[in-house]
Amino acid sequence: MPVSVRLDADIEQRLDALARATGRTKASYIREAVEEHLQDLEDAYLAQAELDAVRAGRSETVSLETLLKSHDAA
Repeated sequence: MPVSVRLDADIEQRLDALARATGRTKASYIREAVEEHLQDLEDAYLAQAELDAVRAGRSETVSLETLLKSHDAA
């Protein structure tokens, strides 16, 4: 599925220069950046959602000691 992205002029210029210098397309660099950083974004947003759930009382926590004991790692 095609996606359109608007970039700041300075980012666009940097991508243009990189693409010219390497013979690759700007799209290939954008795709690579998304692939490399998507996991980080997912982790951050899922962690924030879980933190919000804990603060709102919709999710519970366990102590590190309890967690380690439950996995025989204490």
